[in-house]
Amino acid sequence: MLPAYIRSTSRRAFSTTCSVAKRQNSIPAAYYRGGTSRALIFHEKDLPAKREDWKPIFLGTIGSPDLNGRQLDGMGGGVSSLSKICVVAPSDRPDAQVDFTFVQVGVKNSGIDYAGNCGNMTSAIGPFAVDSGIVDPAETEGLTTVQLYNTNTDKVIHVTFPVSDGEAVADGDFSIDGVSGSAAKIQLDFIDPAGSKTGKLLPTGNTVDIFDGIRSTCIDVGNPCIFIKAEDLGVDGTMLPDDTQVHPGLLERLESIRRQATVAMGISKTLEEVPPSIPKICFVSQPKSHKLISGEELHESSVDVVVRAISTGQPHRALPITSGLSVSAAAKLPGSVLSECLTGDLGDREELRIGHPSGKLVVGAKYSDDGKKLERATVFRTARRLMEGKVFWK
Repeated sequence: MLPAYIRSTSRRAFSTTCSVAKRQNSIPAAYYRGGTSRALIFHEKDLPAKREDWKPIFLGTIGSPDLNGRQLDGMGGGVSSLSKICVVAPSDRPDAQVDFTFVQVGVKNSGIDYAGNCGNMTSAIGPFAVDSGIVDPAETEGLTTVQLYNTNTDKVIHVTFPVSDGEAVADGDFSIDGVSGSAAKIQLDFIDPAGSKTGKLLPTGNTVDIFDGIRSTCIDVGNPCIFIKAEDLGVDGTMLPDDTQVHPGLLERLESIRRQATVAMGISKTLEEVPPSIPKICFVSQPKSHKLISGEELHESSVDVVVRAISTGQPHRALPITSGLSVSAAAKLPGSVLSECLTGDLGDREELRIGHPSGKLVVGAKYSDDGKKLERATVFRTARRLMEGKVFWK
């Protein structure tokens, strides 16, 4: 038997001040990778009826706020691309089978942002709808297209992917930069994607505006986005995220421009009301060979333009898909800041090769014959179910 003083110390060490231990809360959920992002996905039917009651669930399950920026007590990964939630439900719309709402969750703060969509996670919603039975698997064997309605942007997206034995196929030979390995190819067609938040392709009515003395193109395709030239900022357009993060005054300068542009675009009435997730702001440059995050070299001949995006105040390690849609659309607008950074005339070519810190993204934009309407934007991604079951929060 242990000496009395040790027994006494042991009992005190395991004592608690709580009179009644509280059980953790739980809710059914799935965890998916979509493109270069990951998110928790909830059925809307499993959440409280009132949206204002969702916030503590989202914060608790993701692990926010975390002043250390790591989200170790939840499912988040400490960066904006891994701090995401999607809410999915059957749709009553004639042009969609599934409704989904995207939620951007703050990492160091308790922000819950419904302002925009996530193109990367959109690629996972079709597979989730099949895997979870929202869309009848019996009707989806083979190459399948699921019609999604995104509530954030009031837009329809068609997601095409292979299905076998009632489940979305994960295996395949298609790869995307920023994700190791290969997987099944998923095609995203954003239908009539312009004006997702503002109702206009060019929300300010101008191809170029000036904020803080910097020429800027404000465009709204998939999500609103602002493009400025790296050379006008006096920075290297191929710098990697870690260098961008520590560059003296750069992020603050970009945020000042973003806030002014947001008001000019009509998204917010004041600088103080600007949402953190939209619009995205990107600095762009002509291609030149440079190192990627992986250490590999991206040759200048393999891309048409180089883009560096800032998402919720953080340098993005790849490129948000919705920003890619805006890049592709702006590239075909004569006089836009982005068109001035292209290596050559795109002509009738729909596809644009965009360089980002992890590699490149190919996006297609199709305008009407008269060039006045953006009919469709297309991008290819991969996605995979990582977990399903219950997720817990305190």
